[in-house]
Amino acid sequence: MKYWASVAALLVLAVVVALAPTNDYFFYAAFVVLQFVVLATAWNILGGYAGYVNFGAGAFFAIGAYTAVVLFKSIGAPLAVQIVAGAAVSALLGFGVGLLTLRLRGIFFAIATVAVTFVLETMMINWRYVGGATGLQLVRPPVELFGTYTRMLFVVMAIVALAAVSVARYVQDSWIGRGLRAIRDSEEAAECSGVPTLKLKLFACTISGALMGAAGAPMPMYLAFIEPASSFSLNYSVSALAMPMIGGTAHWIGPVLGALLLATIQQVVTVTISGEINVLVIGVLLVVFVVAAPDGVLGLFKRWLRSSR
Repeated sequence: MKYWASVAALLVLAVVVALAPTNDYFFYAAFVVLQFVVLATAWNILGGYAGYVNFGAGAFFAIGAYTAVVLFKSIGAPLAVQIVAGAAVSALLGFGVGLLTLRLRGIFFAIATVAVTFVLETMMINWRYVGGATGLQLVRPPVELFGTYTRMLFVVMAIVALAAVSVARYVQDSWIGRGLRAIRDSEEAAECSGVPTLKLKLFACTISGALMGAAGAPMPMYLAFIEPASSFSLNYSVSALAMPMIGGTAHWIGPVLGALLLATIQQVVTVTISGEINVLVIGVLLVVFVVAAPDGVLGLFKRWLRSSR
């Protein structure tokens, strides 16, 4: 009950902040931070709970974005429909990729997810309807509720982020989460214990893909433009992996902490220094945490609690 009260309070806070006379750059940056909260949370369902490292987050993100563009260009679908459709198509992609690759393990599964990204990016580059390699400019319809698209999209992404975290929390605390953790610890032992390993892995791959697609769907409206190079950017895949590792993969709050920390640092670096060194920032922080705190921020906090007692 306390959790849902906190969710409602955060949602009301997001609406109030969006209506306040705040500099629009805050919403521009906050949208990106919340987007990475969704991506990190989605990655952790498969990569953290089940232990299957996915390097294809950018593919699911981009498919959600391109699904939104197709619906907007063809029938002028509203943003809510674009997000639901982006999540649905990415969920189907996740299910399909799972059927093809979840028999693989370790580095072989990771390489397969990278291959999926290259295949889908090549398809989008050669699809003229969505702009091909040169991209597509979008004319956004007028918005009245929050005054600007940036403010409205901030609220929309806050809703998506809260929904993603709630799904991850439910999965973690349910029998599904226990089964996924058993798979991570020892898949053979889990199978011998009667855990439906393939079904659980397919479920995790589908839900993870759906949330990544939902994160990507608002992106074309946010930029008023879409093109393959940025949509399938390596930054999404690397960040989606690094943020849970930095925050901690054992609990649903870990990816949230990692995303808030890392994405905020990236936004500050982009404004003060250059956006070109974002990947360097991710790499440095990831190395530091892997060496000094392999369990992430949550591990550091638990260690501090034990020492204080």
